[in-house]
Amino acid sequence: MRCLAVLLCFAAISLRAQTPISDSTRAESTPPPLTPPLPPSPEQKRFLDGLKTATRGIAQLKDGLGRVTRAGGRDAAAQRRAGRMLSGLCGSSRAFMKRGRPQVDTLIKYTTTCEDSATVAPGATVLGLGKRMKNYDAALRDFRLAIGLPVKEDTAKATRRP
Repeated sequence: MRCLAVLLCFAAISLRAQTPISDSTRAESTPPPLTPPLPPSPEQKRFLDGLKTATRGIAQLKDGLGRVTRAGGRDAAAQRRAGRMLSGLCGSSRAFMKRGRPQVDTLIKYTTTCEDSATVAPGATVLGLGKRMKNYDAALRDFRLAIGLPVKEDTAKATRRP
């Protein structure tokens, strides 16, 4: 009989612990709703639309940089192939960036050099292009912060081990 009483007592305690208590959620404990950010101005909207087109060119440049970097440890033929691919991607990315945003003029200007020298010296071209890409990424991050858009963290920085 005692065992049955103890068993019922434990069952009641466990059931009571699982039922939510409605008094614990008070109005003071919930945070106020966040106000939505202001919509971008027409000038900022035009800039963002052009930035979408320019971003296609930037993605092509990043792809070319990655190809040359991955081919760095292999034989010379793989490096030449990656350099030729980077050269072609520099040319096609220039068209996207010119059409999209003329404000990325340092990258647009360097793409002609990139197109000419990537097949001959892909390593040196990657260094020059990498510096300009870092400057572009920093400027884009600052712009997105200034108008209140979320900042996308660089995946290369996020996956690097200390």
